[in-house]
Amino acid sequence: MQRGRFVLGLIAGVVILASSVAHSLLGWPQFRRALTEADTPADLIVGLSLGWHFAGLAMLVFGVLTIMLFTSALRHRPVSLRPVVLIGIAYLVFATWALTVSNLDPFFLTFLLPGALLLVGSWGSHGVAR
Repeated sequence: MQRGRFVLGLIAGVVILASSVAHSLLGWPQFRRALTEADTPADLIVGLSLGWHFAGLAMLVFGVLTIMLFTSALRHRPVSLRPVVLIGIAYLVFATWALTVSNLDPFFLTFLLPGALLLVGSWGSHGVAR
């Protein structure tokens, strides 16, 4: 049973990693185009791009950490899954907030699913997988 949970966590890590690539490489060009068409000042576009790409980098780091930790757990190495729990909680809190303020825009389910998978994957490990 524990192995199955770790595999779910690993899947969540891959989803987060893939979404980070999509966020920066696919999302930003479309967003920038929309900002340019709306005559947004250039300095505002630069400021938004910095935050946008930092978010993509953070997602990349979350995905890599998650994959590393669950891979170690699957190899029966002692590892703390507490960072994964924090990432999962952050994803769930953000998804809940974003769904609330966006009038249930289904796009934000893309944060809810990985967050839930991370918590299920690390459930019952008491912070340390063996």
